[in-house]
Amino acid sequence: MAKIRTLLGDIDSDKLGFTYSHEHVMCEPAYWIERNEEDFLLNNTEKSKKDVMDFANLGGNTIVDATAIDYGRKVDQLAKISKETGINIIGTAGFSKSFLWKAKLSSRLKNVVGDYDTYEEWIDSSSINELADYVISEIECGLEGTEFKGGQVKFGTGYNSIVPLEEKTIRAVARAQLETMSAIHSHTECGTMALEQIQILKQEGVKLSHFSVGHMDRNLDSYMHLQVAKTGAFLSFDNLAKEKYAPESERINAILNLVKQGYEDQILISGDTARRTGYKHYEYGPGLEYIKGKWVERFIDEANTQGFDGEKLIDKRV
Repeated sequence: MAKIRTLLGDIDSDKLGFTYSHEHVMCEPAYWIERNEEDFLLNNTEKSKKDVMDFANLGGNTIVDATAIDYGRKVDQLAKISKETGINIIGTAGFSKSFLWKAKLSSRLKNVVGDYDTYEEWIDSSSINELADYVISEIECGLEGTEFKGGQVKFGTGYNSIVPLEEKTIRAVARAQLETMSAIHSHTECGTMALEQIQILKQEGVKLSHFSVGHMDRNLDSYMHLQVAKTGAFLSFDNLAKEKYAPESERINAILNLVKQGYEDQILISGDTARRTGYKHYEYGPGLEYIKGKWVERFIDEANTQGFDGEKLIDKRV
């Protein structure tokens, strides 16, 4: 049986249970700190823990925390929340996207990677293999020098483009994945560049069955979804509860369209809850209870209405 690496140790894959594929439980992104954008600062351990407990009380089991090194991970606090709630939390090694890299490195990170001023300087000055070695160390030794190991690797790209430093991190993360055999996840800006990301991963020899593409519900293009699914990659519909991007009915229809094509085993769901206004116990938002407590019931109802067995489809996610 496959092993899954959580912050508190490796578990059997059948212990994952109901899983959110992309969340940000605690983070203090330097980019947003420098711009005084408090909505992006999830830095209250007790408030974050209450939202995780809401998920646990509904029968949730696992959260993939997709906070990479350039998005202000708070690894020790995440591990504390995992211990105190009983929820498996999977940490993330790797990188996000280029516009964040203007931010200054923390003194703690400088002590680990060298005395660079910004993430951009560090990434630009390092070779692909040097960056890969760092990502590998976060999976095999611990995130940012802690004892808590990452369980997936990540990269990101911008809107309708992949800049040279982003391609560099894609290749570095791909090489780290081949070494560690961990899951690999991507950020896409508004759901763009998924197929271009896949092309680079194929060049690096990554098996796409290990890859999940983020934010597929930010670009509800059924043709593009189908092309991604045909490669064997997973599609992460991870903006649930964000009606400003699309109504839930359109997300559900996009998911069911993939089910019709036979790709129900390649669909992941989550909320990418990364702002205080998205959390119940920070600013009274939908919170981590929303998907398990409300969305699932609606999905089952809509799926059943369209002739599917909604409960069976949800059971595949457990």
